[in-house]
Amino acid sequence: MAPIRVMIVDDSPFFKGTLKSAIGREPQMEVAGLASNGLEALELVPTVQPDVIICDVQMPKMSGIEFLKALLPRYKIPVVVISGTPGVTLSALQNGAVDFIAKPSAGETSTDFLKRVVQTIKIAASANVGAKMAFHKSKAHTVAMLTRAPTDVVVAIGASTGGTDAILAVVRDLPAGFPPVLMTQHMPEGFTAMYAERLNRECKMRVQEARDGMRVEKGLMILAAGAHQMRLHRDAKGYYVSSKKGMKVNGHIPSVEVLFESVAEVAGAKAVGIILTGMGGDGAEGLLTMRKAGAYTIGQDKETSVVYGMPMMAYNKGAVMTQLPLDEITGHLINHLNKMKN
Repeated sequence: MAPIRVMIVDDSPFFKGTLKSAIGREPQMEVAGLASNGLEALELVPTVQPDVIICDVQMPKMSGIEFLKALLPRYKIPVVVISGTPGVTLSALQNGAVDFIAKPSAGETSTDFLKRVVQTIKIAASANVGAKMAFHKSKAHTVAMLTRAPTDVVVAIGASTGGTDAILAVVRDLPAGFPPVLMTQHMPEGFTAMYAERLNRECKMRVQEARDGMRVEKGLMILAAGAHQMRLHRDAKGYYVSSKKGMKVNGHIPSVEVLFESVAEVAGAKAVGIILTGMGGDGAEGLLTMRKAGAYTIGQDKETSVVYGMPMMAYNKGAVMTQLPLDEITGHLINHLNKMKN
């Protein structure tokens, strides 16, 4: 199998050299080219033909965002951005980056950071850039009306790589009075708050980052906070979520598995589970538990997934009752709720 050819675009000679050394040590990778800014990278791409581009966001002459806008209409190459700023990172994802690497956090060793870099490059190499670009060409569209929905119904959504766009595609057109939606997207602390704000601006429903003890109510979407596990609970007043620091599950915090397992236990047949694009198997077992508890389950199809990992694992386990293209999930969800009985 040919090694993954990686182009590194960064204006810092030290950081560029560090990445070059780390990638060069990987037997499945090779450094295809080096550039100091977006303009240099654009000139190099036709010559070096990289499989993946890893790119800083803030660079002179042409920033990472400008580079994405210039590159992707011409070349369907997966781009991973490196950034420590949530707002800039989300802008890069909105402009076609398939994934991002948060700059080293306090207490993180350079070895651990470089492991994250290598793992993210491997995931990006399998990304379906066409699916990513198709979302950005799509427009908000009219969906079926929600004519009725049973009381106490909860929708749970899980995603990873490519999920910031996929979640938006599913929830953007849900009506303001829609039943509560709980969402887990693999993202670090700080980034989830910014993503929740973006969703809140673009959606009809209200969107908030999870806080411990937050009540779950109609018209509200709750996004799991970075570095916290979110679970659904119920008391005499109704549903609420816990949001607590803890251990990683399936290598992730927040974890889709944790959310789905709690929804299966607490809401049972009054739930709908949706698993979207992402690498690995986080959430697959939890979605199966939801199905066994009587919930209705939906999985994103291969053709529209940026990375067909989590939905594939769930489908192969028998956890997915209906598999759909991304742009059909919202309408199907509303139609299903209209048919549900109290």
